[in-house]
Amino acid sequence: MKRIVVERIMRSVRALSALCLLLFLWPEHTQAAVVDDFNHDGRCKDSLYMGTPPQGYLANSLKKICQHYGDKPRFVTLYDPRKHIPVFSAYTFKKANGEKGVDFPWMFEPQLASDKGSSNMEPFPETIHMHKNFEDTQAVLEDYADVVQYERGQLSPDQHQADPLDKAATYTLTNVVPQVKEFSVGPWATHTQVLRKRLNNYCYGNAYIITGVTTSGNMIRRDNLDRVAIPEYMWTAYCCTRYDHNAPYSERYKFPVFGAYGQNDRINNNVVEIPVKSLERFLRARMDVDKNFQIFYNDCVSDT
Repeated sequence: MKRIVVERIMRSVRALSALCLLLFLWPEHTQAAVVDDFNHDGRCKDSLYMGTPPQGYLANSLKKICQHYGDKPRFVTLYDPRKHIPVFSAYTFKKANGEKGVDFPWMFEPQLASDKGSSNMEPFPETIHMHKNFEDTQAVLEDYADVVQYERGQLSPDQHQADPLDKAATYTLTNVVPQVKEFSVGPWATHTQVLRKRLNNYCYGNAYIITGVTTSGNMIRRDNLDRVAIPEYMWTAYCCTRYDHNAPYSERYKFPVFGAYGQNDRINNNVVEIPVKSLERFLRARMDVDKNFQIFYNDCVSDT
């Protein structure tokens, strides 16, 4: 009897060992991409300078998303499933000509709706009724259908990517906030192109960009429900430690790190460029962060 019990135990141990080995070797794209830490995936943290996201956010309900498209991590997003907008998206800038994609479908994140959902973003189903299966956790197309004063503003913009698949990946609503149209197509669009040209011309190494929002409590409503938070301010910052030291001073002093912010408004909407430490002070007064809030690891000061 003892021998039978021992044999059963040994079979159970071998089965458990085999299962552990299977999970260890399981293909990367089957891992859920809503993560506890962006550092869980080497290719996910490649979107962040020194693999480190902004530090100091206090809200516990925010979701960390490693944004997958075509079984490959493209960028990362800190997402607020209650306000149905991203808090920030972080990505690696790619030298690009600034063209926008026009034929990419808008997508959603199955992983936010269910632990068993795919880690790949997917196009919205054509049946609107299906959208109700995941609209509790994220924005859906209907939220933006009747709000003509707002654009779907990308935090990680397709103009900062070169590869068509990287461009396509920016068209997920988890990378989108409501931008006042006059601000979106005016000062913010201009600044997006200013950054593209500056980094194209003077950044020699990787350029890491983080773009985020502050919110004031105003919401897009649908069916008498608060659905999507409207940012009060948009902000962005970049880090490039290998740059052209012979660039004109008007550009050179904005390296290796610089920031900017603009009010999401029809009129008072100029984008102001400022040092990243000044940007952090500005944001501490307007976001739920602690006194140690920091956008880039070690303020984008290279250890080498």
